[in-house]
Amino acid sequence: MSEDQEAQEDELLALASIYDEEEFRRAESAQGGEIQLCLELPPDFKLIVKGDKNTEYDVSFLPALVVNFELPADYPSYSPPVYTLSSKWLSREQMSSLCKRLDDLWLENQGCVVLFTWIQFLKEEALAYLDIKSPLVVVGGCKAPVERMKSEGDRRRAGSLETNSQHLQLELDPRAVLVVDPRTDILPQLLDFDEAQRQKVFDSKSFCCGICFMEKLGSGCLCFKECQHVYCKACMTEYFQMQIRDGNVQCLNCPEPKCTSLATPSQVKLLVGDELFARYDRLLLQSSLDLMADVVYCPRQSCCQAVMVEPDTTMGICPACQYAFCTLCKRGYHGLSHCRVTADELRNLKDEYLSASAEGKKFMEQRFGKRVIQRAVEESFSRDWLTENCKGCPRCGTNIQKVDGCNKMTCTSCKQYFCWLCLTQLTRVNPYSHFNNPCSPCYNQLFQGVEIDEDDAFWSDEED
Repeated sequence: MSEDQEAQEDELLALASIYDEEEFRRAESAQGGEIQLCLELPPDFKLIVKGDKNTEYDVSFLPALVVNFELPADYPSYSPPVYTLSSKWLSREQMSSLCKRLDDLWLENQGCVVLFTWIQFLKEEALAYLDIKSPLVVVGGCKAPVERMKSEGDRRRAGSLETNSQHLQLELDPRAVLVVDPRTDILPQLLDFDEAQRQKVFDSKSFCCGICFMEKLGSGCLCFKECQHVYCKACMTEYFQMQIRDGNVQCLNCPEPKCTSLATPSQVKLLVGDELFARYDRLLLQSSLDLMADVVYCPRQSCCQAVMVEPDTTMGICPACQYAFCTLCKRGYHGLSHCRVTADELRNLKDEYLSASAEGKKFMEQRFGKRVIQRAVEESFSRDWLTENCKGCPRCGTNIQKVDGCNKMTCTSCKQYFCWLCLTQLTRVNPYSHFNNPCSPCYNQLFQGVEIDEDDAFWSDEED
């Protein structure tokens, strides 16, 4: 084995021991491989989307730079590695600049293995070398390199591909490969990659569950995105399942007291399974529709389809069963006629009307009719008066008011004698025996509760 081959083998073995399989993969059929490098971003690095409103996104990771290389037989003594450099988010102009710097590093270290030096430069110095600082500008979802933000004259000087000049195209390094169409909206790809990498870092760390207080790996935990509070999946699964079964789909929030962070639907689905998630999804949609003023539900029990209501109308037509109904009383549509009111509804109408605002009272009068509202109020006051001042005959139920006299009462309707105190029916033979019998609960209470007039008391004393 020649010295070059031995140096190549040692270098490839060293790279395989330093980097994991995601970062370095050795080719099976040749002396070469693939290197994927995630650049080290500074803290609080941001993406900005230029559009109607500038939107900022915090990112910790950007898609990797990919170096595909093959080592010539006379590397490292004479020839450099043959390589291509590709990226999803750098422009060809920027990658061409990096290729030039890699070539310079080879010239500085000619005769020595150089792959590790290239890797260190790309990971640690590439951003500074390209003068890329936070925020990274993304225009309309497509990354806009600095050259694209400049004037036409600046673009020509920068060697942009947007010009048709063959001379300027030659300045782009053919080893710089753009793996996505420049017109592609790469923002979702950038954000998805950042999310995936954050999750990998989270999965590898240990956390103390805020519920069971057990130490667990992040892969067995759930992190609420807004507040970053962490709980183990076992505790959160039980918590979510209980809330969904009880119908509290709006309460899948962080268990931390006073914290309002909500779990995302994807987090809920991951923990509760398909059946409970289907119930969660259905109830969540229904609760959202309930908050919409222009959405009602078909009143037919066999349908219950959501119905969009046109403004300034009280008619709803179910798109599923074609049932036309009044959106106020939920009965069949009755045009301009007032909504019918049942006896039970009439009893409740008074309290609702009296507690309503002036605008609410006007709406109720238009809906039910002013005469119906007035009748409901009068009947309610009548019921209250009867409850306070009358008792029902124990035989026929007729309301009887006691004005004065003893507690032996006679029903004005059926003529039944009864006791005003306990409502016991009294015999016609001797109705007063009820008050004279020591075993009766009303013994000696014939005049119990009777207010005696002072004049009557005076004449009674005179007679004595």
